[in-house]
Amino acid sequence: MDGRAWSDGLWLTAILAVAFLMRLGCAIGVQRHLDHGSREVCLIPGDADGYWQLSHKILRGENFELYTPPRRVMRMPGFSFLLALPQFVFGENLLAVRIWLAIISTGGCWFVYLLGKELCDVKVGRWAAAVIAISPVHTIFSVLLLSEAAFAVALTASLFFYARLHRSLAEPEGSFPFLWAILTGLMLAVATYLRPTWLLIGPLAAVGLLVGRATPFAKPQAHATPFRFRFAAAALLMLGMFGALLPWAMRNQSVSGHFTFTTFWVGPSLYDGLRADANGDSDMTFFDQDRLLDRMSEYDMDREYRRRAWEFARENPRRTVQLMFIKLSRFWMFWPNAAQFRALWMQAIVAVSFSIILIPALVGTWKLRRRWDILAITWGPVLYFAAVHTLFVGSIRYRLPAEYPLAVLAGVGWSTIYRTLFGDREVVG
Repeated sequence: MDGRAWSDGLWLTAILAVAFLMRLGCAIGVQRHLDHGSREVCLIPGDADGYWQLSHKILRGENFELYTPPRRVMRMPGFSFLLALPQFVFGENLLAVRIWLAIISTGGCWFVYLLGKELCDVKVGRWAAAVIAISPVHTIFSVLLLSEAAFAVALTASLFFYARLHRSLAEPEGSFPFLWAILTGLMLAVATYLRPTWLLIGPLAAVGLLVGRATPFAKPQAHATPFRFRFAAAALLMLGMFGALLPWAMRNQSVSGHFTFTTFWVGPSLYDGLRADANGDSDMTFFDQDRLLDRMSEYDMDREYRRRAWEFARENPRRTVQLMFIKLSRFWMFWPNAAQFRALWMQAIVAVSFSIILIPALVGTWKLRRRWDILAITWGPVLYFAAVHTLFVGSIRYRLPAEYPLAVLAGVGWSTIYRTLFGDREVVG
């Protein structure tokens, strides 16, 4: 190992050590706070309770369902499965579970480094990983029983594999492009098991392989990849993704009589954001009031709420557009939307966390303004989620996973700022 590689390894080790120690301290602090306070499983109640209960059902081999009447196709199983793993060893020990989540989140910093290194260079990778490592908001969310941090890790890993796939197609000798295609598909499936909105990215990624003669992310001297190789890679990517999701879809067919790769919760979520008394925030009290599951199946309930949501949108186009802008503002806010986090110090922490990513990311965007391939893979996720949540409800929670790939552009920005202030060689060609 040469001196430069040794130095890079030391820097990366230090960044990951800081990331883990911050998350470990946060895990201990959060658990102590809850033990001596509300005794809830999470600082943000709601979804966390459902994930926690489902993890117990996985451990006990019980039906994967919640509530009465049972909702069997309400949640993807990925995050509950992650919560079940440490409980298999340590029992229902919340601190052990939080430490496990801290380890997973630290792995996310490593994937941010790999993505930055793949798209740009080692220095950008280090800056990007450091930004996520020290972010207070990402540190806190990494130890909550919420899927955002784990999903962010899988999302970033899938983007790294995808970028590596593109490069291997342009430089096939010894780089195993078809293996990278399968790995990309599998990681897309893992991310979808954690958050169903990632399902559409698989087909989009396959299209990205097919269009254009030049392969993005490759070195300038790389040759254009023949279409037959790109087609084979796209087919293997889709096979890997939907093959991995097939067991869940078949399970859904078995328990509900209807085939779906995700859940039957799109309808209620859509109606949560598109109805007469919607305000951009989530308020699912209508679900308990309507009690549709008392007289129809989950599948029919899902379709009924979809029908109601689209009917509202057709009949109230002006209000629908107003709601879209309200949700966008909530998605892009620099401070928390929830009432329980309105304290000035909490708002300041969130604002600083987003600022150290967004502001240098804008610098990085200008620096790489002609590299549409890098901009697509870094800005793409956050813009995709912003668009999705103009229909559903808006919150900064839904933005957080997409800040991981955006941190790569922040890495370019911070590297540029550092070089301007202290002098250094060019970071990106």
